[in-house]
Amino acid sequence: MENGLKKSVFKGNKALEAADAISIRGVLNMLNDNLSGDDNKPSIPLGHGDPSVFPCFRTTAIAEDAIVDAVRSAEFNCYSPPIGILPARRAIAAYLSQDISYQLSPDDVYLTVGCNNSIEVIISVLASPSANILLPRPGYPMYESRAAFSNLEVRHFDLVPEKGWQVDLDSVEALADENTVAMVIVNPGNPCGSVFTYQHLKKVAETAKKLGIFVIADEVYDHLTFGSNPFVPMGKFGSIVPVLTLGSISKRWIVPGWRLGWIVTCDPTGSLKKSRIAESIRRYLNISADPPTLIQGAIPQILEKTKDDFFVKIIKICSQAADICYDRLKEIPCITCPHKPEGSMFVMVKLNVSLLEDIDDDIDFCLKLAREESVIVLPGVAVGLKNWLRVTFAVEPSTLEEGLGRIKTFYNRHMKQQ
Repeated sequence: MENGLKKSVFKGNKALEAADAISIRGVLNMLNDNLSGDDNKPSIPLGHGDPSVFPCFRTTAIAEDAIVDAVRSAEFNCYSPPIGILPARRAIAAYLSQDISYQLSPDDVYLTVGCNNSIEVIISVLASPSANILLPRPGYPMYESRAAFSNLEVRHFDLVPEKGWQVDLDSVEALADENTVAMVIVNPGNPCGSVFTYQHLKKVAETAKKLGIFVIADEVYDHLTFGSNPFVPMGKFGSIVPVLTLGSISKRWIVPGWRLGWIVTCDPTGSLKKSRIAESIRRYLNISADPPTLIQGAIPQILEKTKDDFFVKIIKICSQAADICYDRLKEIPCITCPHKPEGSMFVMVKLNVSLLEDIDDDIDFCLKLAREESVIVLPGVAVGLKNWLRVTFAVEPSTLEEGLGRIKTFYNRHMKQQ
């Protein structure tokens, strides 16, 4: 025994190792450790979706004032109820009800510490020895990480790049069995930049109904669309199939550090209550951390008073950045973009390593790109597709141009000679 600790007691949690190994943060930490450290070449973050560090993406003064007002009121220095304070839940119910054909109740809303916590809650609730869940590939790997930690079996259905990253519904049907509890969709899409049409979402709902499962709709990028398809919430189809909507203020208001998210039961038939899933969410929140009460206190003002011109400005910047990204990537021969991004802050592109010397795969590409050019791009294997890349375009336009230029320089240095 050294320092009073038994050597045999703590051996590390293997589930944590497995969960971290497939997390975006774990991969980004590895890439950041490989940055060149060249002060003359500042690092450019094209690997994760946090544009808040760039001045052009500053949140609205309405949101800032709402936080100040909440603090100065001295009404929100207390603990919150586990599911969140009533005014915040009422405001979120009203906000989401604008886009669907029925009225949500505050009792349908459960507040969380950002959308990642929403994922933790619902995966933990669904985990049981026999259950499985259907996840998209490519997808947001927090679902896989939480499922690995909770020993919930994961089965992957494909998103089809040639069809705008639509769900391969035949693969969904082939994967599901009597132990399948739910399927996840992310719309607008992370990592694909896709936006599903009304018709496609209706088919998703009908497929889930046929299989006797419900849909978890990750809509953290709600309304961040700039292509031909408008944002359609999955909750529109709640009368066809029960829907759990996950969301937050992180992306639309550009405040990911404020950590305010939600789980909402879009379920006019009451199926989620009958199956006790809603009760299980409440029980989990009783043993979970709450979002800061002062942020909850600011939510009604943020949701009700933010002007459309703020959203229009953010969408315009994202649209222009998506155009820059799509056009510049086409100039790099080893990269192919099968679908121009129409929403969120990302695009998935295919990497052709056969055109490159001394590059083994997407991880090798990203490690050497970080080391040589101080540009961080996420390898596709982190989101389920080997030899693809996820590129974030929600950065300052001049920074985006510089980063994509460095990727082209990197290609020129490593291209296979004829």
